Amino acid sequence: MTTSNRGATSPAVLVLEDGRTFRGRAYGAVGETFGEAVFSTGMTGYQETLTDPSYHRQVVVMTAPHIGNTGVNDEDPESKRIWVSGYVVRDPARTPSNWRSRRSLDEELSAQGVVGISGIDTRALTRHLRERGAMRVGIFSGAALADEATLLAKVRATPQMKGADLSGEVATEEAYVVPAIGTKRFTVAAIDLGIKGMTPHRMAERGIEVHVLPATATAEDVYAVNPDGVFFSNGPGDPATADHPVSLMRAVLERSTPLFGICFGNQILGRALGFGTFKLKYGHRGINQPVQDRTTGKVEVTAHNHGFAVDAPLDAPSDTPYGRAEVSHVCLNDNVVEGLRLLDRPAFSVQYHPEAAAGPHDAAYLFDRFVSLMEGQRA
Repeated sequence: MTTSNRGATSPAVLVLEDGRTFRGRAYGAVGETFGEAVFSTGMTGYQETLTDPSYHRQVVVMTAPHIGNTGVNDEDPESKRIWVSGYVVRDPARTPSNWRSRRSLDEELSAQGVVGISGIDTRALTRHLRERGAMRVGIFSGAALADEATLLAKVRATPQMKGADLSGEVATEEAYVVPAIGTKRFTVAAIDLGIKGMTPHRMAERGIEVHVLPATATAEDVYAVNPDGVFFSNGPGDPATADHPVSLMRAVLERSTPLFGICFGNQILGRALGFGTFKLKYGHRGINQPVQDRTTGKVEVTAHNHGFAVDAPLDAPSDTPYGRAEVSHVCLNDNVVEGLRLLDRPAFSVQYHPEAAAGPHDAAYLFDRFVSLMEGQRA
């Protein structure tokens, strides 16, 4: 429940499910909201973060202290709306300053009914989440304020992220086409599990016509567009619930159609190959995560947004129903699986976001790798 009046002077409180509270000022809409508390380490790109469907039902804590400097424009959103359920910043910009800005971040949050809080110690909150793990949280302001025991009971009554099936809530309901830029070279069927707008754009830049299909698409729907390749997108929720995408991916693997998955798509490939998935303590979120491409030895600085990971052996290839598979990328911070590659079929995936919105651009080569797979299959 929210109201859209801006509440910069209204008191607000953030309540974690373990009972810790932080008091500050309302930012954006005034009211109450709930979700999983997570933190993002990006110093820029807040507009892309807010509009990433993978953040559905999450309250995002920004570790950079000063947010909102460049305001909000109409060119950078990754989808048609803000998806975060709440927003936490330390020191919001008083006045945006950028030639592309159309309105302030505070105004945009308020207009879209996103309840936030500012003026709290986000460093202390981030340290708490690192030590205790991501957890349920509520933000309350205005008429939603009450005694802490009442607010804590509300937070603890909300659903957890583990076991949440969310991709259907953010995916397109109708198929649409992103045309190739320049000469069309390939056709790709992209399964929308929470796709970011920049992803089909990166493929279009390489001469790919992208048919974006709903999360409920069947194998018949996929092959009706006569694809040269199939793509599985990023998205929110627990991959353990994604039985339909797993079944669809197995149908694609059976036909040996070139396949590429990003983020949730990486977890779907892991499950399709017979690996398990698990919830990370506090996840990887931000645009400064170091990942090593084990096929080349190169270290990339990459953009992440995931709270779950694939449980696959790092030391040697594994036998799967679709041939041998290996871990192709690994996070250098904690050795979490960041990519998978089939050695006997044209399929691979990465856990991070190579579309680079809002950056960095180290991993753009992965789209070229997908093109190479389709070229090889056509040859």
